[in-house]
Amino acid sequence: MPENEFILEMNKVSKDFPGVKALDNVTLQVRPGTVHSLMGENGAGKSTLMKCLFGIYKPDAGEILLNGQKIEINNSRAALDQGISMIHQELHPVPRRNVMENLWLGRFPLKSVGPIKLIDDKRMYQDSIALFKDLGMDLDPHVLVGSLSVSKIQSIEIAKAVSYQAKVIVMDEPTSSLTGTEVEQLFKIIRSLRSRGVSIIYISHKIEEILEISDEVTIMRDGKRIGSWLASELTTNLIISKMVGRDLTQRFPERHNSPGETVLRVEGLTSPFPKAFKDISFDLRQGEILGIGGLVGAQRTELIEALFGLRTVSSGKIIIKGKQVKIKSPMDAKKYKIALLTEERRATGIFPVLPIVENTVMANMNRYISPYFLLKQQPMRQDVEQSIEQMHIKTPSSRTQIKNLSGGNQQKVLIARWLLTEPEILMLDEPTRGIDVGAKFEIYSIIADLVQQGKSIIMISSEMPELIGMSDRIMVMCEGRLSGILEGNHRTEEDIMHLATKFMV
Repeated sequence: MPENEFILEMNKVSKDFPGVKALDNVTLQVRPGTVHSLMGENGAGKSTLMKCLFGIYKPDAGEILLNGQKIEINNSRAALDQGISMIHQELHPVPRRNVMENLWLGRFPLKSVGPIKLIDDKRMYQDSIALFKDLGMDLDPHVLVGSLSVSKIQSIEIAKAVSYQAKVIVMDEPTSSLTGTEVEQLFKIIRSLRSRGVSIIYISHKIEEILEISDEVTIMRDGKRIGSWLASELTTNLIISKMVGRDLTQRFPERHNSPGETVLRVEGLTSPFPKAFKDISFDLRQGEILGIGGLVGAQRTELIEALFGLRTVSSGKIIIKGKQVKIKSPMDAKKYKIALLTEERRATGIFPVLPIVENTVMANMNRYISPYFLLKQQPMRQDVEQSIEQMHIKTPSSRTQIKNLSGGNQQKVLIARWLLTEPEILMLDEPTRGIDVGAKFEIYSIIADLVQQGKSIIMISSEMPELIGMSDRIMVMCEGRLSGILEGNHRTEEDIMHLATKFMV
């Protein structure tokens, strides 16, 4: 056996938080020049393990070895100095600065002008161009980062990691906001890095991607390492069973809903903005799941935000139960029994530093205000406790800050928030994004129960199996226009993709 078979070893790493054992004697071994994927349900300990590696957390026990040598990592700077870099799921660029300033932030090249040190813009530009050329990236160093797509910003983060001469790069959910074409470009860059001897630790919930890009896979559950396997030895079903500790014979729950009369009709809805949706017409029936498919830029989110009063429309009609209505604000939407679960739960959903209680009742505070303008604590707590029980939300208590919950449990809290408003139409924008397989099934089961109770659901999803498996009908959009509606049991991913690219030039 080679002396340094592994470039990175994390041996028997443990980490406790108050009331929670986040990591329990976890071992991770990564070989040089490989893609080693890390999988597990939300709360399995993947991110905690990587934060210990990157110096964000200090492990309570265990050791880290790099090229066979024990190292101490007390902060992120120390990790970078050791050649370990991490690209976080939530990208935080400086939007009003250009690409090269973001790339070299905190380590600008300097030049001497007399006794004064100034930033050497020429050298920074040349170094940026050389780095992008080396990685095969098409980026202009002078462009403002705020004008770039998520995939371009992610490319900057990858280039930044390489610029530190990193030999180990952690990528946490790198494809969560990327299109299929952008994912392929990312995989091209990853393969290039691997060919140079760089090791990638790749965290994702997307099993198809894991099987395509990985050399080895380590699966975690409840803060423990279940095992490591060659990717070639694994199948989708095997990964799922090891992640959740049981076999999932079905990816989607059985549904027994029977769509009834039309509850919502949209006629010719058009946005006043040039690059937005135009002339959209569709209907939604009681007890139906209407899926909305399309690629990034199809204006799906913009459409349902307009139905919720968050965006203006220039023409068209919204008809609820046969009566034309005007929805100019979320308050109007709530009055007509419409609710919206937004796409980005961290940015526009949760209040991270507030407890579950406040996060759950936030959309329905009027119910709990007493005649003396004080909050009625008892009914508020009762409703929240009931929601926690009904939604099977895993939490130590209702006073736990929502940021400490897993992604799936955060999403359940947000669904509970809107159910307390007693909606009849519930619009869900990417309801399972960034959520593991087991939690996805729980969200699907909640959705199935709601439509069986007679609720009507509009569900946007970028995952075509999810659209096909959960929708009664699928409405597909392309370039802001309705390109078709798929019905029946013989819908395929090819059908959706054909409609999703129908109007592309």
